[in-house]
Amino acid sequence: MSEPIKILSPCGMLGYGFPAASFLKGLELGVHAIVVDAGSTDAGPHKLGAGVSIVSRRAAKKDLELMIVNGVLGKIPVIIGSAGGAGARPHLDWTLDIIHEVLSEQSLAAKIAVIPADIPKDYVMEACLNSKTKPLSPNIPPLTAQAILETENIVAQMGHGPILEALQNHSDIIVCGRAYDPSPFAAVGIFYGKDPGLSYHLGKILECGALCAEPGTTKDSILGTLGDDSFTVQSLNESRACTPVSVAAHTFYEKEHPYILHGPGFILDLQHCRFEEKEPGVVEVKNSQYRESDTFFIKLEGARRIAYRTFVLAGIRDPLLLKKLEEVEEQVKRQTGEYYEEVDSEDYEIRFFHYGKNGVLGDREPEPFTGHEVGVMFEVLASTQELASSICATVRSTFLHYGYENRKSTAGNLAFPFAPSDIEFGPVYEFSIYHLMEVPRDYFQVYYTEHRR
Repeated sequence: MSEPIKILSPCGMLGYGFPAASFLKGLELGVHAIVVDAGSTDAGPHKLGAGVSIVSRRAAKKDLELMIVNGVLGKIPVIIGSAGGAGARPHLDWTLDIIHEVLSEQSLAAKIAVIPADIPKDYVMEACLNSKTKPLSPNIPPLTAQAILETENIVAQMGHGPILEALQNHSDIIVCGRAYDPSPFAAVGIFYGKDPGLSYHLGKILECGALCAEPGTTKDSILGTLGDDSFTVQSLNESRACTPVSVAAHTFYEKEHPYILHGPGFILDLQHCRFEEKEPGVVEVKNSQYRESDTFFIKLEGARRIAYRTFVLAGIRDPLLLKKLEEVEEQVKRQTGEYYEEVDSEDYEIRFFHYGKNGVLGDREPEPFTGHEVGVMFEVLASTQELASSICATVRSTFLHYGYENRKSTAGNLAFPFAPSDIEFGPVYEFSIYHLMEVPRDYFQVYYTEHRR
C-alpha cells in the first residue's frame, strides 16, 4: 500500500474566512497540499462581465496570508482554483497582486505557477463555425457569432491536467483561472498516483469546505485523506462532525443527475459508492469510478453587458395601498411611459419587487398575503445609466404621490430608508455564453514566475 495523501481545504471560498485553529490543526496532521476554491457562478454574471471579485481584497488577503506563510515555510503546495471569483484575467491579476504583496511582506521566496483560463474570441468563433460548440443544457440556445462578439470576458473551466503539470514542476503556489471546482483537489491525488475517481469525488466534497459536516458551513476547514481504494473526510473543528449522511448528501450537491457527474473530458460515476463511518467523525467513501470521455469538452462561461440599472428601496404600510399595490404600480408605469413618450419603450424596463408580499416565489406563492407592511424595490433597466436614473426618478416621484382612492394622507406613499433614495447600480450583465467547446486535452498553458525575497 502506498502512503495516504492528505489534502487540507481551509474553507469553501477564498475570502469567506475560517478559524485559524481548524486550519492549524490540519497542518499538524501532516498534509500534502493546501487547496482552496476561490470562484463560482453563483454570484451571477456581473463578476465575470465587470471583472471584479466576489469577496473583498481585505478578506482574500487575510485568508491567503495564513495559507501562504504556512504553505511556503512548510514546503506544502498551495493551490487556488478559479482565482478572484470568476477566473478571468482581471481576477487572476487581482489575486496575484495579493500573493506577491503577502510574499514581500513576509520576506518569502516562492515559485508561482499561473494558469490562465481566458479563451480568445477568435478561437471560440472558429470552434462555433466548425460545430465544435454546443449548449450546456437544452434550454440554452446555440452559440452565435453575435453573442461571442458582444461578450466581455470568456473563460473555460480547466481540468486537472495543467495543475498536475504545475505540481510536477515543483511549484510552491499554483494560481488557476476558472477551474472545474474539484479539479485543483483531484490534481493532488492524481499527482501522487491515486485513483482519479476517488480523487475527483474527494475534490467534489472538499471544494465547499466544511459544508459536508454537521452543522455544515463553508467557513471552516476540512481534511481529506486519499488511500489506495477509498478516501476519508473529517472535520477539523470539534463543534462539527462528518457523518455518512452528511457526506453522501453533499455528493448530491449541485448535480443535475443523482450519481453521474460530468467534468472536463470525463464522467464520474458514483452509483456504487459506499459511505461508512470508520470512527467518530471520520467517514470513508469507496467505489467512485472515473471514465475518460472520447472527446474533450470544456465548459465556456461568458458575460455581456445588456443594460444599466437604477433602483429604489422603500416601505409601504398603508393598508389601502397594499390592497391595490399591483394596480397602482401599473398606473405608475403607464404615467411614466406617457411622460417619456419620446423615449422608445424598448430602451427601458420598469420592474417592481415586493418583500413581505410574494417577494421570493412571486406568482407561484401558494400562501395568501396577510401582512401589514411591504418592502418594495423598484428598478429600471435602460440602455444608458442616465436614462435608467431619469426613468427611475419619475417612477419614484409618481409612486410617492400617486392619488389612489380613499387615501388619507398626501404626504407620501413611500417610506425611504436611505437618502438619496435612488441608487445607481451601473452596468448589468447576462450570461451570453454557457456552452461546451471541444478542445485538445493539453489546451491550457502553464506559466511560471519566481518571487524572490
